[in-house]
Amino acid sequence: MKVMTEDDRYAVLKSRPKIFSDEFFVGVKSTGIFCRIGCPARLPKRENCVFYDTAEQALSAGFRACKRCHPSSHAGEASGTIKKLIALIENAPDKRWTETEIKALGIDPSTARRQFKKRFGLTFTQYVRARRLGAAARDLAKGDSVIDAQLNAGYESASGFRKAFANTFGTAPANTNQTPFFIEWMSTPLGPLFTVCDDTHLYMLEFTTRKNIERGFEKLRKVHKRAVIPGRTAITDQIEMELKAYFSGVLTEFKTPLSPTGTTFQNQVWKALQNIPYGESCAYSDLAIAAGNEKAVRAVASSNANNGLALIIPCHRVIAKDGSLGGYAGGLEKKKWLLDHERSNKPQ
Repeated sequence: MKVMTEDDRYAVLKSRPKIFSDEFFVGVKSTGIFCRIGCPARLPKRENCVFYDTAEQALSAGFRACKRCHPSSHAGEASGTIKKLIALIENAPDKRWTETEIKALGIDPSTARRQFKKRFGLTFTQYVRARRLGAAARDLAKGDSVIDAQLNAGYESASGFRKAFANTFGTAPANTNQTPFFIEWMSTPLGPLFTVCDDTHLYMLEFTTRKNIERGFEKLRKVHKRAVIPGRTAITDQIEMELKAYFSGVLTEFKTPLSPTGTTFQNQVWKALQNIPYGESCAYSDLAIAAGNEKAVRAVASSNANNGLALIIPCHRVIAKDGSLGGYAGGLEKKKWLLDHERSNKPQ
């Protein structure tokens, strides 16, 4: 596949598409503003354009979000193509979709492949396969027979099912007794978040722009010996509902059951973080005292950075002693937004 050059991207921008796209973003040096592709603002000159793969990159480079196309507010919103295909998958999770069937829906298969790869890190075909295998793992964990799980997942061949299952979970279907973790992506005013859940707890909640996300996945796999595949559970539904209420300013305390993956000291720090009231903040030194070791400020800061449950374990409420923002793995723009949001919606 040809890699788009800066001139290629400007050509797309110049074509003035009629719909918004998050395929890439443009920063305009003459105004200090960045936009989504499809923004109705005046076309900037080529020499004034800098292109970014994500809204986070543009924000980090010092550009302000355009007030006409709101690139940071809506970054990561699933496209109509993705929403349509996922609805079809959920309605018939055991179905094998062909390119001919996708074309019959008015969708270009290469477009579906590209959009799924960009959003989920999986092609459409890989997403469908992972979804089917996840359902099979659930069936096996409930005590169903291998043949029933195989047929329910839409596999006619036993050998094909065993091979696909072993490639995904690292073990034969007869040897598994645990469901996988299910990962889902959801849009927020600060860009997309992903959740990692099982049927009873939330294990991860992170912005997709966070650095070193893969380390968190590897930690979950290593500690719990469970695969991470696309899918939803009742916990996914619960946290999605609570996130919508949080960003609307009407929820101040999350109730979703959590299962943090950390050391004893990290769990002490994360528990202390959850005691910081909504709409307030504290210094790292104060958090160290609350965690039981006033001299462990650096270790507390490290535990803060390694918190894998953003917003719910509110590491964004910890600031520097001088009142400045300090650090935030999700980006300082997000940290400032979250603090301002909570202060303005704090119950009186």
